[in-house]
Amino acid sequence: MRPVYPLRTDRLVLRPYEPADFDDFYAYRSRRDVYRYLFADHLEDRAVAEEAFAKKMTQTELTEEDQWLVLAAYWPEAGRVIGDVVLSWLSEEHRQGEIGYVFNPEFHGKGLAREAAAEMLKIGFNDMNLHRIIATCDPRNEPSWRLMERLGMRREAHLREYEICKGEWRDAFIYALLEEEYARA
Repeated sequence: MRPVYPLRTDRLVLRPYEPADFDDFYAYRSRRDVYRYLFADHLEDRAVAEEAFAKKMTQTELTEEDQWLVLAAYWPEAGRVIGDVVLSWLSEEHRQGEIGYVFNPEFHGKGLAREAAAEMLKIGFNDMNLHRIIATCDPRNEPSWRLMERLGMRREAHLREYEICKGEWRDAFIYALLEEEYARA
């Protein structure tokens, strides 16, 4: 499944990353406060960030499970990429997916992450015919789980000491939305 790009929401343009987007990407992906609660390593080192960015530029379609669709969230009003959203195809047999999002803190509180994440749910349910889509976050990341709730997702689990990340045991909240719930919303 490859969306017809660019995708447009009320205020955003969602599209694959382009080489010219690296400085915008690095502006938020290199921030420690952005990585505080993510289950990923910090991209402070520019060379490491360039490798991660190059990989994200290739993640433009979902043709088999375990792949990630990664889209830059470009906000014309700001004239730059302000974040990214992802959709992972977890299981073809069970029609499962996962969404995620990372946004530049300069643009928090404007509903932009909700707008972009809602588009990923739309792709998952309407274009891919998924049955269930999940999202995961560190329970300390209240803005993230609140966003999941605003998207209509429900908390299904609080996994205690789920994995070791950045040298400490981390908990995880698992949220989910079923296609029938999405259709009613």
